[in-house]
Amino acid sequence: MECTVSWTGGSGTGSAMGFVAETGSGHVLAMDGAADAAKPENGGRNFAPRPMETVLAGTGGCTAYDVVLILKRGRHRVDRCSVKLTTERAEKDPKVFTKIHMHFTVAGKGIPPAAVERAIALSHDTYCSASIMLGKTAEITTSFDLIES
Repeated sequence: MECTVSWTGGSGTGSAMGFVAETGSGHVLAMDGAADAAKPENGGRNFAPRPMETVLAGTGGCTAYDVVLILKRGRHRVDRCSVKLTTERAEKDPKVFTKIHMHFTVAGKGIPPAAVERAIALSHDTYCSASIMLGKTAEITTSFDLIES
């Protein structure tokens, strides 16, 4: 796997701090810093997600992918799945995630709650590389709602 991240700020001493990532699979992802009038030297213009937001989004995608795949392999009818991730970060650099809570909402027909619980556990204990990696610095907790659809 590879990815090339390029600064889009151009030359000189301009304050733009945007970046574009091109993934090995040929997709593009923009990132930017926050626009902060108190710290204009940081250069963010708030045009795209922050880099740490993309880490969080990637982790959510990784674990949601696992949960849907595990449930489908168990022959459960999954109509929708989403995961909301909320975090706490260290106050000092490096400002790693220290706590991550993942709340899944799964909708389907006749899915037993135990199957959702098992799918989430398998993702977090075995399959989701991103959450397992982040679990080295953060306490990760999960919860879920199951909706009959």
